Amino acid sequence: MFLPISKEDLIERNIESLDFIFISGDAYVDHPSFGIAIISRMLESYGFTVGIIAQPNINNNADFKELGTPKLGFLVSSGNIDSMVNHYSVSKRRRTKDMYSPGGKMGLRPDYATIRYSQKVRELFPNSNIIIGGIEASLRRLAHYDYWKNNVRKSILIDSKADLLVYGMSELSIVEVAEYLKSGLDIKDIIFIKGTVYKTRNKDYIPSNAIKLPTYDNILADKKTYAKSFMIKHDNTDYISAKPLLEKYKNHFIIQNPPNRPITREEMDNIYSLPFERNYHPIYQKLGHIPAIDEVKFSIISNRGCYGGCSFCALTYHQGRIIQSRSKDSIVKEAIKITNDKDFKGYIHDIGGPTANFYDEACDKQAKHGVCVNKQCLEDKPCPLLKVSHSNYLSILREVRELPKIKKVFVRSGIRYDYVMYDKNKEFFNELVEYHVSGQLKVAPEHISDVVLQKMNKPKRELYDSFVKRYYELNKKYGKDQYLVPYLISSHPGSTLKEAIELACYIRDLKYYPEQVQDFYPTPGTMSTCMFYTGLDPRTMEKVYVPIKKEDKAMQRALIQYRNPKNYNLVYKALTLAHRTDLIGFSRHCLIKPRP
Repeated sequence: MFLPISKEDLIERNIESLDFIFISGDAYVDHPSFGIAIISRMLESYGFTVGIIAQPNINNNADFKELGTPKLGFLVSSGNIDSMVNHYSVSKRRRTKDMYSPGGKMGLRPDYATIRYSQKVRELFPNSNIIIGGIEASLRRLAHYDYWKNNVRKSILIDSKADLLVYGMSELSIVEVAEYLKSGLDIKDIIFIKGTVYKTRNKDYIPSNAIKLPTYDNILADKKTYAKSFMIKHDNTDYISAKPLLEKYKNHFIIQNPPNRPITREEMDNIYSLPFERNYHPIYQKLGHIPAIDEVKFSIISNRGCYGGCSFCALTYHQGRIIQSRSKDSIVKEAIKITNDKDFKGYIHDIGGPTANFYDEACDKQAKHGVCVNKQCLEDKPCPLLKVSHSNYLSILREVRELPKIKKVFVRSGIRYDYVMYDKNKEFFNELVEYHVSGQLKVAPEHISDVVLQKMNKPKRELYDSFVKRYYELNKKYGKDQYLVPYLISSHPGSTLKEAIELACYIRDLKYYPEQVQDFYPTPGTMSTCMFYTGLDPRTMEKVYVPIKKEDKAMQRALIQYRNPKNYNLVYKALTLAHRTDLIGFSRHCLIKPRP
């Protein structure tokens, strides 16, 4: 049974008033790939009643009043994806499709949805508690650079007028908050729960061991100060070593409590066994299909967290670096449940997570000491303590692919090719190619210039070249005709025209023509975004070249797609500016021909 979404649902279930009302920027999909569904079902499992208001019209007060006034508070989230990333391309052009809305229709949620929804709730329900969360709130929990407005914004807790923010994968935190609210504690006094951020004017509510960040005014005035502040935040994301962080504003103190602990395997199994309907709400059958369900309906989440440490990714800031994974038994049970779906055609689309082949903890010391503050598990070379093994993940793939009704089990959520290459046992790589590739394998070298890869915190090019060579050798061995689809990022901090041309020449030699190119997208919470805004590498405080001008970015993007006739003028100009006219000609090594 879906959670209540209307007054009629409340009457039918004999609910006079709900404990919580969840306002979401997504259409209501009751599937464990959707954070709103997990948090709602989690609260329900602890005896709380929860209703869903999905995609309310920001200009229609009646939408927000549909379920009445909650006893304990409103939960507000933009949905599974940041509303600004959802609405705008990196060139800040309005997108035409919203995968999380009926029929893919765009415009059913406002820009900065968490802020707008929360402000509306505060206007209509001035005495109700408001708790914000989800990816949009999590990455904006403290002062941050906003790419779309090109300025440094305050903590979202201030702009939204909410009472409390829960960040990260917040099942543990939200249940604890709910229990204290139920006990009668005022939300303004809930200042001690890990994984939360609160605001106060009372100095007595500041933890004695809090690290004082530069004030908002100071980071606003000086980019170097911003970079230093960012690194303090970056180094305080582990649940064992992190300290409370204090950020001062003119009228408020914002305090970020340390992250909550990772959930145990048993807890994660319980979460994914909750009674999800595994589909979108029936009301959308008339309004239109929800496109986002297509890829995840027959996929299985096996793990959370990522110790890859890519500079351009916010995963470590949101989910943390410690891997949390489900048991094989739990995953197999979900696979069996999927096979009984009337629409199942025999294909499990994915078993994975942020990184599919990160199933086990990185090293033994993390359980006692947490993750290293000044060292990554995977950099140019792996940490000597890193446990490199695919045996447990491979065991899951083997068992699921042998289940009745299953034709194929694919791995689509992306793998770390460097981790695959570091594994001395080659069984996983062999079986990945033989059984688990759906025609093409997506990998993410991101770039091939070692200068740029260092800024991205990715391994050097030679390792990727070795992976590619081995991949095609295995395809030949197993009689497969499967391809690699490399994700490439243009205009990342550190990439000049020289490095962009280096990438174009690599594509030329690979005889690969990328249909899509991703310009670097400066989203809140990432180290690369800090570089983009400040022009500094916050790890060293050294200057970094940043492609910011529109034409510079366009040239770097065009170089990756140099075969497209529409890009000729941009490629010609780039090669001329970089003094690489040797690449303009008729020989095989040239990228383009001379002008007629």
